[in-house]
Amino acid sequence: MAGTILIIDDEPGIRNTVRDILEDEKYQVRTAEDGPIGLEIIHNENIDIVILDVWLPRMGGIDVLKAIKKDWPSIEIIIISGHASIDLAVNAVKLGAFDFIEKPLSIDRLLTAVRNAKAIADLRHENLHLRQTGTGTNQLNGTSPAIQTIRAQIDQAATSNARVLITGENGTGKELAARSIHELSTRASRPFIAVNCAAIPDTLIESELFGHEKGAFTDASSRRKGKFEVAHTGTIFLDEIADMSLQAQAKVLRVIQDMRFERLGGESSIEVDVRVIAATNKDLQAEIQAGTFREDLFFRLNVLPIRMPALRERLDDIEALAECFLAELVGKHGRHFSEEASTALKSHLWPGNVRELRNFMERLIILSDEAEISAETVCSLLGKTPEVLAAPEAQTDLRLEPLLGIKLAEAKDNFERLYLVHNLRKSGYTISKAAETMGIYPSNLHAKIKKYSIEAGE
Repeated sequence: MAGTILIIDDEPGIRNTVRDILEDEKYQVRTAEDGPIGLEIIHNENIDIVILDVWLPRMGGIDVLKAIKKDWPSIEIIIISGHASIDLAVNAVKLGAFDFIEKPLSIDRLLTAVRNAKAIADLRHENLHLRQTGTGTNQLNGTSPAIQTIRAQIDQAATSNARVLITGENGTGKELAARSIHELSTRASRPFIAVNCAAIPDTLIESELFGHEKGAFTDASSRRKGKFEVAHTGTIFLDEIADMSLQAQAKVLRVIQDMRFERLGGESSIEVDVRVIAATNKDLQAEIQAGTFREDLFFRLNVLPIRMPALRERLDDIEALAECFLAELVGKHGRHFSEEASTALKSHLWPGNVRELRNFMERLIILSDEAEISAETVCSLLGKTPEVLAAPEAQTDLRLEPLLGIKLAEAKDNFERLYLVHNLRKSGYTISKAAETMGIYPSNLHAKIKKYSIEAGE
């Protein structure tokens, strides 16, 4: 994306000429004849670069520069002036101007300054993005049918701007899937803003998502952009969306519908272009029935549904994930798992999913210095004995572990879903064949598939 440039100059001829040149270079251009009008435009729109004249009516260019850098420090500013002096140029740069160009303007000089300013703005934005998101190991490693299905769904989702709803247990990699969709999309170079809805108090959710004006409430000492505004042209990831209050859900629904909102305490409407990806570990249909989640918001979000499989549904991937984490933590050389240790890892059902496996690997690296990690070490750190690998009765206990802390009805549902998925896979997702294997009618199998939201390829 070329970016949006604001020209603030009181001479119509210069504004129009520079605008035409920049539009020929595929930039989006806004113009203003004085500082207050320019500041109002910045207030309402996302501006990347400002070309600012020094001598302006109502408010001098240096004062405009100070105001922009105070409230929007990431905007790059190119100062232009027909009354240039060394002192003026030095002062402007000290105050945060990117460059200083004398009038009459050299078109080549101006375009070079704009390109360089845009490159710096993009680099600053990328660095901010990396600090916000971090860089982690791709936890979508593996070759199981379940993870291959997820990769295919991510690839399909990345080709559109449709809203995505990602469901799954804690630790299954919902945020990683959201990041992957963003990074494979045409918005990859733009912001990815993650919001943990469960961590924001209900009293602050509106300010956090939509921003606020100075004085909007007691502690609002300055204007602040909200997450939706920061995510403009990019992606916003609303994690744990089901933990929002009904009041907050209503506000998010309105913004998703209109892509327009007002900052808290503000009067101007701000329009954004944001792709929305949401995630939850809860059953939203049950939440709707309980009256804690809005059905209309569910339908808005659930355009492209993706269900992240639990690690116990992709046991074949455990070894690849463990090796990946081992390489991340200690490098590509020096340590590996014995065959028995890999078997021990697979014998555990990992109720905390990939996150639990990652934490376990950190613990293992700290507490063990074996070059070849043994089954005894793995079992010890899992709180098991090596004999469980050869004892059928102990193996049964391991399989029961994820079910021991829940009610019988929920345990039965969990087992039934795993049983159905297993038989559907074996039949190649042929309903009649799977139903015959399980001794039930195809119509009953259809009803159970709907009940458990089972999708082909899981």
